Amino acid sequence: MSTIFRMTEHATPHERPAVGAARAAVILAGVKTVDAQAEDPRAEEAHTVLFHTDGRTGVITLNRPRALNALTHPMVMRIDEQLAAWADDPAVQQVLIHGTGERGLCAGGDIRAIHDDAKAGNTASAGFWRDEYRLNARIARYSKPYVALMDGITMGGGVGVSAHGSVRIVTERSRVAMPETGIGFVPDVGGTYLLGRAPGELGTHLALTGTAVGAADALLCGLADHFVPADRLPELTAALAGAPAHEVLPRYAATPGPGELADRRGWIDHCYAADTVEEVVERLLGHGEPAAKEAAETILAKSPTALKVTLAALRRAVALGPLERVLVQEFRISCNALAAPDLVEGIRAQVVDKDRAPRWSPATLAEVSGADVERFFVPLGEDRELRLPPSGDLSRG
Repeated sequence: MSTIFRMTEHATPHERPAVGAARAAVILAGVKTVDAQAEDPRAEEAHTVLFHTDGRTGVITLNRPRALNALTHPMVMRIDEQLAAWADDPAVQQVLIHGTGERGLCAGGDIRAIHDDAKAGNTASAGFWRDEYRLNARIARYSKPYVALMDGITMGGGVGVSAHGSVRIVTERSRVAMPETGIGFVPDVGGTYLLGRAPGELGTHLALTGTAVGAADALLCGLADHFVPADRLPELTAALAGAPAHEVLPRYAATPGPGELADRRGWIDHCYAADTVEEVVERLLGHGEPAAKEAAETILAKSPTALKVTLAALRRAVALGPLERVLVQEFRISCNALAAPDLVEGIRAQVVDKDRAPRWSPATLAEVSGADVERFFVPLGEDRELRLPPSGDLSRG
C-alpha cells in the first residue's frame, strides 16, 4: 500500500529541502500523509500521469504535484499498459520515470480511500493492490533499462515504482521510506523483499521504525544505485534522450554527503537480530546509545500487531526468494489487514480525525499472539490469490 501523510513546518532539516514551501504539514515518526482530496479527481484524472518519448527514451511523468504525485488505480493501470507497449517498441531504448514538482517522485497513494473501503467492508483496495503489485513485478523484470529519478519524497507506492528499477537515482533531496507500521499496516509493493535484502539488519530497522533515509543511506541499503545532484537532473534527463543510461551516468554521478546508518551498524545489527519485536525493543533500550533508545521509542508508538507481522514478513521474504513470491505474500497480508482493526484506526488517527493518538488493538506487543500474526499470512482462497506470470514474462504485455 502507499502511505501518504500531511507535511508540516515541523519537518526535520533533512526533509525541508524536499518539501520546499509545501503547505502546512505534520511529520509523524517518519510517516507522511497529504490530503489527496484537495484535487478534483474528475478534473485531474486525464493528466495525472503523462507519457512521451524523448529521443529513444520513453518518459513517464507522475503529475499530481499537489498530492505529492500520489498513485491512483487508474495511474497504475496506465503505467502498466504503457510499459507493456514500450517493451515491444524498438524505437524505445529505455524508460525514465520522474515526478512533477520539486517535492518528490511519489509519496504513495490515497490512504483515506483505503480507510473508507476497509471500513465499509468493500474490496476496491484489494483490486488496487493486485494491479499495483503486478506493476511492481513488471518493473523489476522489465526488458529495457528502467531509470527512476527518486528525487525528494519517495515513499510507499513511490518506492514500488522506482526501487525495483534497474537504474535508481537519488539526490540530496531524497527521503526514501516504507512507513506503513505507523498506520497499522505492513511494508508492501515489494518493500519486504527490498528491505529483507539490505545489509545486516538495516532493513529491519527501517521497516519497524518507518525511518526515512537520505541518499547515502538509500545507497547503503540497496534502495538506490547512483547519486546525482538535484540541479544536474535536467542535464541528465536531456542526455538520456540521446544515449543509453550506462553511457550517460558516469558524467553526472557523484558521491553523496555522509549518511547516518553506516556508523550505527554495530547496534542496529545486534539489536534487530533478535527473534521477537519485544526483544528488539529490550536490546535497543538497554544498549546505551541515544539513537538506539530513540529507535525503541519510535517503534513503541507503532501498531503492535503491524510490528510483529512486519518482522515475520521480512524474515519469511528472505526465505521465499524471487520478488513474485514475496508479492504474493504481501498481497495476502494486505488483504487480511483490511479485516483487522489497526489499519482503519491508524488512518483515522493520522488522516481522518488527525488526533495523532491511535488506539491500537491489541494495545501492547505482549498482547499480540502468534495466532494473531499468523492470520495475516492465511491464504485467501484459489479465486482471490495474486497470480503473477513466471519471472521475466511481465516485461511484455
